[in-house]
Amino acid sequence: MSDPENLVPRFNPQPDPPKVMSTAQTLTSIFFEPGETFQALKVRPRFLIAGIITVVVFMAYYTTFVSRVGSEAIARAQIEARQPDATPEQIEQGLAMQNNPIIKVVTYASFPLVFAVMFAAGAGLYLLGTMLMGKSMSFKQALSVWVYSSYPPTVVFTLINIVLLFLKSPGDIDATAINSGLARANPSMLVDTKAQPMLATILGSFDLIQFYGLFLGAVGLKVLAKLSSGSAWAIVLGIWFVGVLLRIVMTLIMGQAF
Repeated sequence: MSDPENLVPRFNPQPDPPKVMSTAQTLTSIFFEPGETFQALKVRPRFLIAGIITVVVFMAYYTTFVSRVGSEAIARAQIEARQPDATPEQIEQGLAMQNNPIIKVVTYASFPLVFAVMFAAGAGLYLLGTMLMGKSMSFKQALSVWVYSSYPPTVVFTLINIVLLFLKSPGDIDATAINSGLARANPSMLVDTKAQPMLATILGSFDLIQFYGLFLGAVGLKVLAKLSSGSAWAIVLGIWFVGVLLRIVMTLIMGQAF
């Protein structure tokens, strides 16, 4: 006799389809539901609005820093950091160059271009890392992962730093911190960044806000490229390590922490 259980049709449950999200939903849910957000981005990769917001938010921080501290104070601090033995005449020449209206316009106009290059380069690195792991995804998908893993940390970084800029008096603000920000969610708070810029750069690389972005990047790569958690983390940490080396080189050249 046949087993009655064998006569009952068996159905293999299908996985739920990815949640469809609008651009506005992805911009908010990435903070609270990164896994579901990247599932939606896998079906419909997008990056333009999130990228524009990232640029605008960072420019808001930069503009606020300059308005609170003063462009001349920032330029003087940067010149003195790069050239500790500079004569007053050399400092004045450097200030005149930094305060040139054309230089200021070029500085602000360069932000969108710089971010665009960073986004494209980051997506390329994600593609390369994914291929090395034996997986694949489209460039548009890689770009959406890079942009959406950069956008939340930039927002958090900007909000915290703008608050700190208004809590401190302009005279108490380190003018050279325009590059790294006032918020130190890392061990660099334990050292004098001016006296030990190299050590501050290395310690500053172990930053909680930055690792928040790495976490989002790993989640995005796991979802969109179907990587294991280990492979996804290997890619984002490898790129992070290259970034640390670049900041060390910049510190050697500029003489200030990055």
